[in-house]
Amino acid sequence: MPDVMHFYMDDSGTRHPDHKPGRVPRHGHDWFGLGGVLIKQEDEDAARAAYDELCSCWKISAPLRSADIRSKAGPFAWLGKLETAELERFYEELYQLLATIPVTGHGCVIDRPGYNARYREKYGRERWSLCKTAFSVSVERAAKLARGQGYKLKVFVERGDPKADKHAKQYYDSLRKTGTPFDPKTSGKYAPLTAAELADTLYEFRTKFKSSPLMQIADLYLWPICIGGYDQANRTYARLKKDGKLIDCLLDAEQIPAGGIKYSCWELVGLK
Repeated sequence: MPDVMHFYMDDSGTRHPDHKPGRVPRHGHDWFGLGGVLIKQEDEDAARAAYDELCSCWKISAPLRSADIRSKAGPFAWLGKLETAELERFYEELYQLLATIPVTGHGCVIDRPGYNARYREKYGRERWSLCKTAFSVSVERAAKLARGQGYKLKVFVERGDPKADKHAKQYYDSLRKTGTPFDPKTSGKYAPLTAAELADTLYEFRTKFKSSPLMQIADLYLWPICIGGYDQANRTYARLKKDGKLIDCLLDAEQIPAGGIKYSCWELVGLK
């Protein structure tokens, strides 16, 4: 069996260009993000052991959902009852889990207002769902990293509604068959892998429930990756970057535009 790297992928935000995002979050941004963490198959046992240790220490039986933890809601409403010092201890131990397990954060984040400003007039209702762009970009770049280290890549997507899962599998199959779906004239500067290279590197696609510890870790990484595109001073994003836990940290500066975390349609935010 070849050496295999795993890409655990969660989503954040609204994937349809014309759908309202629902309740406006306090940060005021409107994105769709897809990504999470990369981990070598041989490192998963160590990551799961660290996850189990944290959950055992805090008597946690529910999935570590970023939204619930940040809002102190649902199964994490008990966080709102902790004294400040104890709450800070929990957050620090949770961060140390993210920082010390052998994973690398990666993904693609699309600013929805920027996407619509760029493509609405030209393509109208023919615009892609944002998940097509985000999946294709993030998986192709993950494949570059895996391939560069002599690994194949397995892609695990959090199981959602059947339609979304079907689309994700179609995007995966299309990458292996025909390569990335973008206009070669505009995407050539990113030096995408060829269809043959992707077919050689992409090893398997599967969906997983949120009960998967690594899928929960993907969730916890994705939110700071998303917010970090708008606010690089965000504490968790800044710490992950400083601690070398993002894919950009593994690349030379000139490699980041074609291989790092992708912030797409950022014209209304500021070029990224």
